[in-house]
Amino acid sequence: MIGRMPERVVAACDGASKGNPGPAGWAWVVADGDETPTRWEAGPLGTATNNVAELTALERLLTAMAPDVPLEIRMDSQYAMKAVTTWLPGWKRKGWKTAAGKPVANQELVARIDELLTGRSV
Repeated sequence: MIGRMPERVVAACDGASKGNPGPAGWAWVVADGDETPTRWEAGPLGTATNNVAELTALERLLTAMAPDVPLEIRMDSQYAMKAVTTWLPGWKRKGWKTAAGKPVANQELVARIDELLTGRSV
Protein backbone atom coordinates (compact mmCIF):
# COMPACT_ATOMS: atom_id res chain seq x y z
CA MET A 1 0.00 0.00 0.00
CA ILE A 2 1.27 3.46 -0.84
CA GLY A 3 2.13 5.67 2.10
CA ARG A 4 2.11 2.81 4.61
CA MET A 5 5.06 2.79 6.98
CA PRO A 6 7.08 -0.41 6.74
CA GLU A 7 6.72 -2.64 9.76
CA ARG A 8 9.36 -2.25 12.45
CA VAL A 9 12.21 -4.69 11.96
CA VAL A 10 13.99 -6.32 14.91
CA ALA A 11 17.76 -6.58 14.49
CA ALA A 12 20.69 -7.42 16.72
CA CYS A 13 24.37 -6.65 16.37
CA ASP A 14 27.50 -7.55 18.29
CA GLY A 15 31.23 -7.26 18.07
CA ALA A 16 34.07 -8.76 20.08
CA SER A 17 37.81 -8.99 20.34
CA LYS A 18 39.94 -11.67 21.98
CA GLY A 19 42.24 -9.48 23.99
CA ASN A 20 41.70 -5.74 23.77
CA PRO A 21 42.96 -5.05 21.16
CA GLY A 22 43.17 -8.47 19.56
CA PRO A 23 41.64 -10.57 16.79
CA ALA A 24 38.18 -9.06 16.33
CA GLY A 25 34.94 -9.66 14.47
CA TRP A 26 31.44 -8.27 14.04
CA ALA A 27 27.99 -9.60 13.16
CA TRP A 28 24.39 -8.53 12.74
CA VAL A 29 21.12 -10.40 12.25
CA VAL A 30 17.63 -9.29 11.21
CA ALA A 31 14.52 -11.20 12.21
CA ASP A 32 10.94 -11.31 10.96
CA GLY A 33 7.84 -10.66 13.10
CA ASP A 34 8.21 -14.07 14.76
CA GLU A 35 11.87 -13.26 15.53
CA THR A 36 13.06 -15.86 13.02
CA PRO A 37 16.39 -14.73 11.49
CA THR A 38 15.93 -13.69 7.85
CA ARG A 39 19.23 -11.90 7.04
CA TRP A 40 22.64 -11.77 8.63
CA GLU A 41 26.20 -10.77 7.94
CA ALA A 42 29.46 -11.22 9.83
CA GLY A 43 33.11 -10.61 9.25
CA PRO A 44 36.63 -10.36 10.66
CA LEU A 45 38.35 -7.08 11.52
CA GLY A 46 41.92 -8.24 12.02
CA THR A 47 43.34 -6.68 15.17
CA ALA A 48 40.94 -4.19 16.74
CA THR A 49 39.48 -3.17 20.08
CA ASN A 50 36.20 -4.50 21.42
CA ASN A 51 34.66 -1.02 21.01
CA VAL A 52 35.67 -0.84 17.34
CA ALA A 53 34.10 -4.29 16.80
CA GLU A 54 30.84 -3.22 18.50
CA LEU A 55 30.64 0.03 16.50
CA THR A 56 31.48 -1.77 13.25
CA ALA A 57 28.62 -4.25 13.82
CA LEU A 58 26.19 -1.34 14.25
CA GLU A 59 27.58 0.55 11.24
CA ARG A 60 27.34 -2.52 8.98
CA LEU A 61 23.77 -3.22 10.13
CA LEU A 62 22.66 0.36 9.44
CA THR A 63 24.43 0.32 6.06
CA ALA A 64 22.65 -2.91 5.06
CA MET A 65 19.16 -1.73 6.00
CA ALA A 66 17.06 0.65 3.88
CA PRO A 67 16.80 4.03 5.65
CA ASP A 68 12.98 4.03 5.56
CA VAL A 69 12.70 0.79 7.56
CA PRO A 70 11.95 1.44 11.27
CA LEU A 71 14.47 -0.56 13.32
CA GLU A 72 14.59 -1.94 16.83
CA ILE A 73 18.27 -2.70 17.45
CA ARG A 74 19.28 -5.01 20.25
CA MET A 75 22.89 -4.84 21.40
CA ASP A 76 24.85 -5.34 24.59
CA SER A 77 27.52 -2.66 24.22
CA GLN A 78 26.85 0.19 26.65
CA TYR A 79 29.74 2.05 25.00
CA ALA A 80 28.29 1.85 21.47
CA MET A 81 24.76 2.71 22.64
CA LYS A 82 25.87 5.70 24.73
CA ALA A 83 28.33 6.88 22.07
CA VAL A 84 25.58 7.30 19.47
CA THR A 85 22.68 8.34 21.74
CA THR A 86 24.05 10.14 24.81
CA TRP A 87 27.57 11.43 24.15
CA LEU A 88 27.41 12.26 20.43
CA PRO A 89 25.63 15.66 20.62
CA GLY A 90 28.20 16.94 23.13
CA TRP A 91 31.12 15.57 21.14
CA LYS A 92 29.87 17.36 18.04
CA ARG A 93 29.30 20.62 19.95
CA LYS A 94 32.85 20.45 21.33
CA GLY A 95 34.44 19.77 17.93
CA TRP A 96 34.79 15.99 18.51
CA LYS A 97 36.46 16.39 21.91
CA THR A 98 35.53 14.51 25.08
CA ALA A 99 34.56 16.24 28.33
CA ALA A 100 38.26 16.01 29.23
CA GLY A 101 39.18 17.82 25.99
CA LYS A 102 40.73 14.75 24.37
CA PRO A 103 39.92 13.64 20.80
CA VAL A 104 36.94 11.25 20.66
CA ALA A 105 38.05 7.62 20.19
CA ASN A 106 36.74 5.93 17.03
CA GLN A 107 35.48 9.28 15.70
CA GLU A 108 35.22 8.14 12.06
CA LEU A 109 33.00 5.17 12.95
CA VAL A 110 30.84 7.23 15.32
CA ALA A 111 30.44 10.00 12.70
CA ARG A 112 29.47 7.42 10.05
CA ILE A 113 26.87 5.88 12.40
CA ASP A 114 25.54 9.38 13.13
CA GLU A 115 25.11 9.94 9.36
CA LEU A 116 23.33 6.60 9.00
CA LEU A 117 20.99 7.36 11.94
CA THR A 118 19.98 10.79 10.62
CA GLY A 119 16.32 10.84 9.63
CA ARG A 120 15.72 7.21 10.60
CA SER A 121 13.41 5.61 13.13
CA VAL A 122 15.67 3.51 15.38
